[in-house]
Amino acid sequence: MTTAIPAAELDARFSDPNASATPWDRVEHTIDGAELFWISTVRSDGRPHVTPLPAVWVDGSLYFCTGAEEQKCVNLARNANCVLTTGNNAWKSGLDVVVEGTAVRVTDEKLLVHLAESWRSKYHGDWDFEVRDGMFRHDGGDAFVFAVAPTKVLSFAKGDFAQTRFRFTR
Repeated sequence: MTTAIPAAELDARFSDPNASATPWDRVEHTIDGAELFWISTVRSDGRPHVTPLPAVWVDGSLYFCTGAEEQKCVNLARNANCVLTTGNNAWKSGLDVVVEGTAVRVTDEKLLVHLAESWRSKYHGDWDFEVRDGMFRHDGGDAFVFAVAPTKVLSFAKGDFAQTRFRFTR
């Protein structure tokens, strides 16, 4: 859980001359409201693997789930570092966000029940998980749940072109 609002650092090299740092509350609102993220993991031979997935933002961490046999889960078992991105494809509007961190498996039943309800609520019932044996269960099978507490977040405000970095101490 994030205990303090991270300081915003504008990177003038990649920002308009009159741009200002994007406030954390705008970035957090974007993360919380995003329906789709792209996760980047690393295969055993060093090649990247990128795939879309839904995720929820709860108490300062981003949570996602995946089947044990899926490539992202196999990759995370070897190297838990990952990046989750969200935003839009417009050039001059919107906010793109990059969340860097380490994926940690969640097995606590109470937290999993809370997360299952978060998925149900955010995705209007499209993702309906039962919690059992430290994982999510649904019609598609079993899914491990992972938490990514950000170590660094980059935001890219488009239109006013402001690149802002947030670093976290945990």
